[in-house]
Amino acid sequence: MYEAAEDSFLLAKFVRDYAKGRVLDVGCGLGILMEAALGKTSNVEGVDIDEEAIDYCKKKGLNVKKSDLFSNVRGKFDLIVFNPPYLPEDEIKDRDLIGGKKGYEVIEGFFLKVGKFLKKNGRILILFSSLTNKEKVDEIIKKNNFKFNLLAKEGYFFEKLYVYLCYR
Repeated sequence: MYEAAEDSFLLAKFVRDYAKGRVLDVGCGLGILMEAALGKTSNVEGVDIDEEAIDYCKKKGLNVKKSDLFSNVRGKFDLIVFNPPYLPEDEIKDRDLIGGKKGYEVIEGFFLKVGKFLKKNGRILILFSSLTNKEKVDEIIKKNNFKFNLLAKEGYFFEKLYVYLCYR
């Protein structure tokens, strides 16, 4: 289970700004982003592939269920939040951190399906790292007919973190 770090806290700031209506946190982990959204709306759901994360969130009273990205998601949302595994690694030892061989494969799978789950004026908040290949992430977003605004770029000793607001 992924322990919250600077990426989660950075994204949580923007969740507080953009949460409204029905919100979905994909890969909810410890539920930090769900809790941030609950400050603005009561209709917050989370999904995760990790049973330990699901149990943890349920003990906190959060509305979560097991799902591999959108495999067990129903309905449409005003905001979908995603702090994906984004680090590149040949072998996926830790699904909480490794986004695939190049780092962006999970993000690519997300953008292939997310459009079906957004309301007409729905938004996506996503965070990723410079280690993921920013140009490729930009290309994936555009290829799936989304536009984006860069909301934040924060540098750390070995990477930069980017937060995007995506929309159609």
